[in-house]
Amino acid sequence: MTLSRRFMAECFGTFWLVFAGCGSAVLTAAVPQVGIGLLGVSLAFGLSLLTMAYAITHISGCHLNPAVTVGLAVGRRLRGRDVPVYIAAQLIGAIIAGWVLYVIASGQPGFSLAGGLASNGYGLHSPGGYSLGACAITEAVLTFMFVMIIMGATDRRAPQGFAPIAIGLALALANMVAIHVTNASINPARSTGPAVIARGWAIQQLWLFWVAPVFGAAVAGFLYPALVREAVLEPPVPSRRAA
Repeated sequence: MTLSRRFMAECFGTFWLVFAGCGSAVLTAAVPQVGIGLLGVSLAFGLSLLTMAYAITHISGCHLNPAVTVGLAVGRRLRGRDVPVYIAAQLIGAIIAGWVLYVIASGQPGFSLAGGLASNGYGLHSPGGYSLGACAITEAVLTFMFVMIIMGATDRRAPQGFAPIAIGLALALANMVAIHVTNASINPARSTGPAVIARGWAIQQLWLFWVAPVFGAAVAGFLYPALVREAVLEPPVPSRRAA
Protein backbone atom coordinates (compact mmCIF):
# COMPACT_ATOMS: atom_id res chain seq x y z
CA MET A 1 0.00 0.00 0.00
CA THR A 2 1.37 3.44 -0.91
CA LEU A 3 2.48 5.78 1.86
CA SER A 4 -0.03 8.43 0.75
CA ARG A 5 -2.92 5.99 1.18
CA ARG A 6 -1.63 4.95 4.58
CA PHE A 7 -1.41 8.65 5.50
CA MET A 8 -5.05 9.19 4.58
CA ALA A 9 -6.15 6.06 6.46
CA GLU A 10 -4.32 7.14 9.63
CA CYS A 11 -5.76 10.65 9.41
CA PHE A 12 -9.30 9.35 8.89
CA GLY A 13 -8.98 6.71 11.59
CA THR A 14 -7.52 9.05 14.21
CA PHE A 15 -10.29 11.54 13.51
CA TRP A 16 -12.86 8.85 14.33
CA LEU A 17 -11.05 7.74 17.49
CA VAL A 18 -10.73 11.25 18.90
CA PHE A 19 -14.13 12.48 17.78
CA ALA A 20 -16.01 9.42 19.09
CA GLY A 21 -13.97 9.01 22.27
CA CYS A 22 -13.64 12.64 23.34
CA GLY A 23 -17.08 13.40 21.95
CA SER A 24 -18.62 10.84 24.27
CA ALA A 25 -16.84 12.50 27.19
CA VAL A 26 -17.76 16.07 26.27
CA LEU A 27 -21.27 15.62 24.88
CA THR A 28 -22.87 12.70 26.72
CA ALA A 29 -20.84 11.52 29.72
CA ALA A 30 -22.49 13.73 32.34
CA VAL A 31 -25.92 14.36 30.84
CA PRO A 32 -28.46 14.00 33.69
CA GLN A 33 -30.30 10.66 33.72
CA VAL A 34 -29.03 9.57 30.29
CA GLY A 35 -25.28 10.20 30.68
CA ILE A 36 -23.00 7.30 29.84
CA GLY A 37 -20.45 7.95 32.59
CA LEU A 38 -16.91 6.61 32.90
CA LEU A 39 -17.80 3.14 31.65
CA GLY A 40 -19.53 4.53 28.57
CA VAL A 41 -16.62 6.78 27.67
CA SER A 42 -14.19 3.88 28.08
CA LEU A 43 -16.28 1.73 25.78
CA ALA A 44 -16.57 4.57 23.26
CA PHE A 45 -12.78 4.74 22.94
CA GLY A 46 -12.50 0.97 22.71
CA LEU A 47 -15.31 0.61 20.18
CA SER A 48 -14.02 3.43 18.00
CA LEU A 49 -10.65 1.69 17.78
CA LEU A 50 -12.19 -1.75 17.25
CA THR A 51 -14.43 -0.57 14.41
CA MET A 52 -11.65 1.35 12.71
CA ALA A 53 -9.25 -1.58 13.07
CA TYR A 54 -11.56 -3.69 10.93
CA ALA A 55 -11.91 -0.81 8.47
CA ILE A 56 -8.28 0.22 7.83
CA THR A 57 -5.85 -2.32 9.29
CA HIS A 58 -5.34 -3.71 5.78
CA ILE A 59 -4.38 -0.22 4.61
CA SER A 60 -2.15 1.28 7.29
CA GLY A 61 -2.11 -1.13 10.21
CA CYS A 62 -4.50 1.17 12.13
CA HIS A 63 -2.06 2.76 14.57
CA LEU A 64 -4.03 5.98 15.23
CA ASN A 65 -1.53 6.78 17.97
CA PRO A 66 2.02 8.22 17.80
CA ALA A 67 3.07 6.07 20.77
CA VAL A 68 1.89 2.91 19.01
CA THR A 69 3.74 3.97 15.86
CA VAL A 70 6.96 4.50 17.82
CA GLY A 71 6.53 1.20 19.69
CA LEU A 72 5.97 -0.75 16.48
CA ALA A 73 8.95 0.94 14.86
CA VAL A 74 11.15 -0.01 17.82
CA GLY A 75 9.78 -3.56 17.52
CA ARG A 76 10.64 -3.54 13.79
CA ARG A 77 7.03 -3.74 12.66
CA LEU A 78 7.32 -0.39 10.81
CA ARG A 79 10.11 1.27 8.87
CA GLY A 80 11.65 4.18 10.73
CA ARG A 81 11.33 6.51 7.75
CA ASP A 82 7.54 6.07 7.83
CA VAL A 83 7.19 7.18 11.46
CA PRO A 84 7.02 10.98 10.82
CA VAL A 85 4.39 10.48 8.11
CA TYR A 86 2.21 8.36 10.38
CA ILE A 87 2.51 10.80 13.28
CA ALA A 88 1.71 13.79 11.05
CA ALA A 89 -1.43 12.06 9.78
CA GLN A 90 -2.53 11.18 13.30
CA LEU A 91 -2.05 14.74 14.55
CA ILE A 92 -3.98 16.22 11.64
CA GLY A 93 -6.88 13.83 12.19
CA ALA A 94 -6.90 14.51 15.94
CA ILE A 95 -6.84 18.31 15.57
CA ILE A 96 -9.65 18.25 13.00
CA ALA A 97 -11.65 16.06 15.38
CA GLY A 98 -11.03 18.48 18.24
CA TRP A 99 -12.18 21.40 16.10
CA VAL A 100 -15.37 19.62 14.94
CA LEU A 101 -16.12 18.61 18.52
CA TYR A 102 -15.69 22.21 19.65
CA VAL A 103 -18.07 23.47 16.95
CA ILE A 104 -20.72 21.01 18.14
CA ALA A 105 -20.18 21.51 21.87
CA SER A 106 -20.16 25.31 21.63
CA GLY A 107 -23.67 25.15 20.22
CA GLN A 108 -24.97 24.54 23.74
CA PRO A 109 -25.74 27.65 25.82
CA GLY A 110 -23.21 28.22 28.58
CA PHE A 111 -20.49 26.05 27.04
CA SER A 112 -16.95 26.88 28.17
CA LEU A 113 -13.50 25.66 27.25
CA ALA A 114 -12.42 25.97 30.89
CA GLY A 115 -12.96 22.23 31.31
CA GLY A 116 -10.44 21.52 28.57
CA LEU A 117 -12.65 19.77 25.98
CA ALA A 118 -11.70 16.35 27.44
CA SER A 119 -8.03 17.34 27.60
CA ASN A 120 -5.64 15.35 29.75
CA GLY A 121 -4.10 16.82 32.87
CA TYR A 122 -2.26 16.27 36.13
CA GLY A 123 -2.30 17.95 39.52
CA LEU A 124 -5.15 20.44 39.67
CA HIS A 125 -6.30 19.32 36.22
CA SER A 126 -6.35 15.61 36.99
CA PRO A 127 -9.98 14.49 37.46
CA GLY A 128 -8.99 12.90 40.76
CA GLY A 129 -6.30 15.43 41.70
CA TYR A 130 -3.45 12.96 41.13
CA SER A 131 0.16 14.14 41.22
CA LEU A 132 2.47 14.52 38.23
CA GLY A 133 4.38 11.38 39.22
CA ALA A 134 1.25 9.27 39.61
CA CYS A 135 -0.07 10.44 36.24
CA ALA A 136 3.25 9.76 34.51
CA ILE A 137 3.41 6.21 35.87
CA THR A 138 -0.21 5.56 34.93
CA GLU A 139 0.29 6.69 31.34
CA ALA A 140 3.61 4.88 30.87
CA VAL A 141 2.42 1.57 32.33
CA LEU A 142 -0.92 1.52 30.53
CA THR A 143 0.65 2.42 27.19
CA PHE A 144 3.30 -0.25 27.72
CA MET A 145 0.60 -2.86 28.31
CA PHE A 146 -1.48 -1.57 25.40
CA VAL A 147 1.41 -1.88 22.93
CA MET A 148 2.36 -5.30 24.29
CA ILE A 149 -1.21 -6.44 23.62
CA ILE A 150 -1.13 -4.95 20.12
CA MET A 151 2.12 -6.70 19.28
CA GLY A 152 0.89 -9.98 20.71
CA ALA A 153 -2.53 -9.86 19.06
CA THR A 154 -1.02 -9.06 15.66
CA ASP A 155 1.79 -11.61 15.93
CA ARG A 156 1.68 -14.09 13.04
CA ARG A 157 1.44 -16.90 15.61
CA ALA A 158 -1.67 -15.43 17.27
CA PRO A 159 -5.21 -16.53 16.30
CA GLN A 160 -6.09 -14.72 13.09
CA GLY A 161 -8.99 -12.28 12.74
CA PHE A 162 -9.41 -11.47 16.44
CA ALA A 163 -6.75 -8.77 16.90
CA PRO A 164 -9.17 -5.80 16.61
CA ILE A 165 -11.34 -7.22 19.39
CA ALA A 166 -8.42 -7.71 21.77
CA ILE A 167 -6.97 -4.29 20.97
CA GLY A 168 -10.29 -2.47 21.29
CA LEU A 169 -11.04 -4.11 24.63
CA ALA A 170 -7.51 -3.32 25.84
CA LEU A 171 -8.06 0.37 25.12
CA ALA A 172 -11.42 0.30 26.89
CA LEU A 173 -9.83 -1.32 29.95
CA ALA A 174 -6.97 1.17 29.96
CA ASN A 175 -9.47 4.03 29.90
CA MET A 176 -11.39 2.51 32.81
CA VAL A 177 -8.19 2.66 34.85
CA ALA A 178 -6.91 6.05 33.71
CA ILE A 179 -9.91 8.33 33.25
CA HIS A 180 -10.07 9.32 36.93
CA VAL A 181 -6.29 9.80 37.03
CA THR A 182 -5.37 11.67 33.83
CA ASN A 183 -8.60 11.66 31.81
CA ALA A 184 -6.90 8.78 29.95
CA SER A 185 -4.49 9.71 27.20
CA ILE A 186 -2.47 6.58 26.25
CA ASN A 187 -2.22 8.40 22.92
CA PRO A 188 -0.38 11.69 22.27
CA ALA A 189 -2.61 12.48 19.27
CA ARG A 190 -5.75 12.03 21.37
CA SER A 191 -4.21 14.49 23.88
CA THR A 192 -3.07 16.99 21.26
CA GLY A 193 -6.36 17.37 19.38
CA PRO A 194 -8.42 18.77 22.29
CA ALA A 195 -5.45 20.62 23.81
CA VAL A 196 -4.81 22.65 20.65
CA ILE A 197 -8.43 23.84 20.76
CA ALA A 198 -8.65 24.37 24.54
CA ARG A 199 -5.21 26.01 24.84
CA GLY A 200 -4.16 27.36 28.27
CA TRP A 201 -3.38 24.69 30.86
CA ALA A 202 -4.12 21.90 28.39
CA ILE A 203 -1.21 22.98 26.17
CA GLN A 204 1.05 23.59 29.17
CA GLN A 205 0.56 20.05 30.46
CA LEU A 206 0.56 18.36 27.05
CA TRP A 207 4.25 17.43 27.26
CA LEU A 208 3.55 14.69 29.81
CA PHE A 209 1.08 13.00 27.51
CA TRP A 210 3.75 12.72 24.86
CA VAL A 211 6.68 11.71 27.04
CA ALA A 212 5.02 9.03 29.21
CA PRO A 213 3.07 7.17 26.49
CA VAL A 214 5.97 7.22 24.01
CA PHE A 215 8.34 5.95 26.69
CA GLY A 216 6.01 3.11 27.67
CA ALA A 217 5.42 2.17 24.03
CA ALA A 218 9.12 2.18 23.18
CA VAL A 219 9.87 -0.15 26.10
CA ALA A 220 7.14 -2.51 24.89
CA GLY A 221 8.50 -2.41 21.36
CA PHE A 222 11.92 -3.37 22.68
CA LEU A 223 10.78 -6.08 25.10
CA TYR A 224 8.11 -7.92 23.11
CA PRO A 225 10.44 -9.40 20.47
CA ALA A 226 12.87 -10.50 23.18
CA LEU A 227 10.18 -12.11 25.33
CA VAL A 228 8.38 -14.10 22.65
CA ARG A 229 11.22 -15.01 20.34
CA GLU A 230 10.63 -18.50 18.98
CA ALA A 231 12.91 -21.10 20.47
CA VAL A 232 15.54 -22.44 18.13
CA LEU A 233 15.46 -26.20 18.42
CA GLU A 234 18.70 -28.09 18.37
CA PRO A 235 18.91 -30.58 15.48
CA PRO A 236 18.43 -34.14 16.70
CA VAL A 237 21.61 -36.07 17.32
CA PRO A 238 21.62 -39.14 15.09
CA SER A 239 21.57 -42.31 17.14
CA ARG A 240 24.32 -44.82 16.68
CA ARG A 241 23.20 -48.28 15.79
CA ALA A 242 24.70 -51.09 17.74
CA ALA A 243 27.43 -52.89 15.80
